[in-house]
Amino acid sequence: MSRTNSNASSTFFVQSLAKGLSVLKAFGHDNPQLTLSDVAREVGLSRAAARRYLLTFEALGYVASDGRLFTLRPRVLELGYAYLSSIRLPSLALPHLEALVAHTKESSSISVLDGAEIVYIARVPTKRIMTVNIDVGTRFPAAATSMGRVLLAALEPDDRRQRIGRLVRYTDRTVVQVSRLETVLKRISEQGWAAVDQELEEGLRSVAVPIRDNKGQVVAAANISAHASRASMKDLQERFLPRLQSAVAHIEADLLQLPLQDTTRITGL
Repeated sequence: MSRTNSNASSTFFVQSLAKGLSVLKAFGHDNPQLTLSDVAREVGLSRAAARRYLLTFEALGYVASDGRLFTLRPRVLELGYAYLSSIRLPSLALPHLEALVAHTKESSSISVLDGAEIVYIARVPTKRIMTVNIDVGTRFPAAATSMGRVLLAALEPDDRRQRIGRLVRYTDRTVVQVSRLETVLKRISEQGWAAVDQELEEGLRSVAVPIRDNKGQVVAAANISAHASRASMKDLQERFLPRLQSAVAHIEADLLQLPLQDTTRITGL
């Protein structure tokens, strides 16, 4: 369960702020432009309420309007940048990811767990064209990804069950039985890595390992992803996994060198 959900019934919870943020989140890759009615419908607000939020965000510079359609303005990037600039892991990890990608010729990323999803906080793509469009800030369901499974496997059972919730089928290969996923996560916990074969999208394979802080706690995960036409599951384990583990070992060594006051700013979670 995410922190937002667990605190939603608190007397300190500001409902209007939560609704305002949901208005911003209504925009995305599939909805870059929305009408007032679109926003009201997406968020579950009245047209009058949606209009007040949109006009407030327009006055603050986060939203633009041509009189009918609303779009996000670049200023919304400040909200995400404040998080990224306050944590140390991406800046420490990027040189190691770049070296890893140079050797493997495949993309590599780092993500953290947020509720039932992973959020990308660092990524070095290859020059190859992939079907999925992934950038820093991209979110995917944890249960269907290699990084997500590594992070879920590190949780206490009760916490993990709350986060998994209802499983969704994305391809014919997606694990949708909770009992089967629990078995998979147990194996991942024992072996220390996870590999996923086209469960989130056809043609996409990946392998991931955990990143631990100076206390030995899993704080993030790193992966290598490749198209199925270029890498078999055997390739992931025999060719890519050792290089990924080596890169993460260097990242963890850098984390150990952080001053004590910076250790709480590794991921910000």
